[in-house]
Amino acid sequence: MSTSRRDFLRNTSAVGAAAIFGSSARRVLAAPVGTEKAASPLKILILGGTGFLGPHVVEYAERRGHSLTLFNRGKTNPQLFPNVEKLRGDRNGDLKALEGRKWDAIVDTSGYVPRHVRDSAALLKDAVRQYVFISTISVFAGFSKPGMDESAPVGKLDDESIEKIDGETYGPLKALCEQAAEKAMPGRVTTIRPGLIVGPGDPTDRFTYWPVRVARGGEVLAPGSPDDPVQFIDARDLAEWIVHTLERRITGVFNATGPADSFTIGRLLETCVSASGSEAKLVWADAEFLASHKVAPWSDMPVWVPGTGESAGMSRINCSKAIGRGLSFRPVAVTVRDTLAWFKTLPAERQEKLRAGISAERERDVIGAIKKRQQGATVK
Repeated sequence: MSTSRRDFLRNTSAVGAAAIFGSSARRVLAAPVGTEKAASPLKILILGGTGFLGPHVVEYAERRGHSLTLFNRGKTNPQLFPNVEKLRGDRNGDLKALEGRKWDAIVDTSGYVPRHVRDSAALLKDAVRQYVFISTISVFAGFSKPGMDESAPVGKLDDESIEKIDGETYGPLKALCEQAAEKAMPGRVTTIRPGLIVGPGDPTDRFTYWPVRVARGGEVLAPGSPDDPVQFIDARDLAEWIVHTLERRITGVFNATGPADSFTIGRLLETCVSASGSEAKLVWADAEFLASHKVAPWSDMPVWVPGTGESAGMSRINCSKAIGRGLSFRPVAVTVRDTLAWFKTLPAERQEKLRAGISAERERDVIGAIKKRQQGATVK
């Protein structure tokens, strides 16, 4: 396994619960107004719903006029949505609150372990008509091939009874979760595989690092080549498409990341510069130089992985199927602007230390090494 893929999977699994289902205090920008009501309101059960992605789904579904029920343990942001019905329980064996109820659809934002998905789907298969499972592109067995669509091979475990989630098991366990849902409710499952989910409310800073760091100005270490591809999806765009699949009863497996057209790390960083009004200066370092200075893709340099070798396809996932069924994306500049504005609402102590990205001290050291190399080349 390549270093970049290992870093990607380790960081994805380590913060997966926080990134999608979250445990940090939630402060988001005011919801947009003017959303039209759905023609046929639905009763929707959300397994989870109070972390990062979940609240965006709840907020958009409510604006569309749907009726929501949240099922969770009541430990993550329990103060959210005081007017929404909440059922308490635990997917690890306590589903009693779900018995004897009926909904039109389920959105499962909290399924990591096949047993949990299997149990909830088996209990609810006659109580709903559609099951939306939020999976991940980490299910894929490898990322060396650009343009992978939904038919690409998924990772497998030698022991499928394993329930420990780490960098090696996260993706294969999610693939088994997909299979468990489909087996319980054949033809009625919508499996959505997002990549990096970003935007206001993200507790991981895996994308937020760039708008915040660029806004702070000065010399900013920039990874690889400006032409290296990157992919990500605003949580609000993903939430809207999840509700879209419910309203139109769209089923099947879908890769769901963006933007719609090819996008690069250079465009992302320049967008951060323009959106923040910063005078930051980007200092580019190629992948080999970064590796030699132990600057890791994805973790030290968020969003980015080298666009060659075993990670050549990691930021070139084919999402045309979902786009063809209505997945759309707001401008990246809007995501950058709103993410930065949201971050500025957080407590000062939270803003002082980003949870992803290279430290300021290491960044200065690496930039210093870049300049020294450039000076050496000039002398020669």
